[in-house]
Amino acid sequence: MYDLLIAPFADFGFMRRALAGVMSLSLGAGAVGVFLMLRRMSLVGDAMAHAILPGAAVGYLVAGLSLGWMTVGGLVAGMAVALLSGLVARTTVLKEDASLAAFYLLSLAGGVTLVSLKGSNVDLLHVLFGSVLALDDPTLFLLAGTATASMLALALLYRPLVLECVDPGYLRSVSDGSGAIAHLGFLALVVMNLVAGFHALGTLLAVGLMMLPAIAARFWTDHVGGMIGWATGFGLLSGTAGVLVSFHVGLPTGPTVILCAGAVYAFSILFGAHGGLVIRALPRRHLEA
Repeated sequence: MYDLLIAPFADFGFMRRALAGVMSLSLGAGAVGVFLMLRRMSLVGDAMAHAILPGAAVGYLVAGLSLGWMTVGGLVAGMAVALLSGLVARTTVLKEDASLAAFYLLSLAGGVTLVSLKGSNVDLLHVLFGSVLALDDPTLFLLAGTATASMLALALLYRPLVLECVDPGYLRSVSDGSGAIAHLGFLALVVMNLVAGFHALGTLLAVGLMMLPAIAARFWTDHVGGMIGWATGFGLLSGTAGVLVSFHVGLPTGPTVILCAGAVYAFSILFGAHGGLVIRALPRRHLEA
């Protein structure tokens, strides 16, 4: 058991760094994913993950695989796409989902093209799929800082975000603009966590550790606080299991982490205490809801 679960982290520094990275991502992104799911914006997270690619690609063209340049570029591009898609949806006949889809496709194609202009196939794979086993100290500080900022910000925005999920009309009627501030702040948190996840999991997989644990958590409780706890725990479990499985089996780490999160999701569909297929199939007492 020691050789299977502990020795990889005790013997190899890159494994400890990978574990610290995925744990930081899980702490920051789990709660954000819960609110995305409750607001029926799950696919918005996927679109936003691709929206950061052009900005990161511009940073790459300027300074290569520079943490600072690619992070700033990703943040600027992500926020720009979020604001522009909302503007298009409010000033034209397009709905917000169609507007986001258009920006998402353009961002993905433009980002890949920009990286291909200067980089090799290895650089393109790094941008698209990340490099969990090659996290350095600055990247770990970025991941930990993003997780800390996310938890503090969500503590401040918790009440308006919950109200907006339950009854957005009521929030607009009793607040003097705090709903809009909470919405913009939440979008900023989504972009921040996706940019941080991009450095570890790449643009194609960064949203996986945000959404899959959150969706799985819905099968275990119907309380927002409980969902956040379950989502964080599932993220930590998936990240740790993915790093270990990839080490022992020789699979790419990022996709393995997401596949482990998918396994947790599948288990929750079957055995979740709130709506799992097995629980629903069990006989109930007379007149039990």
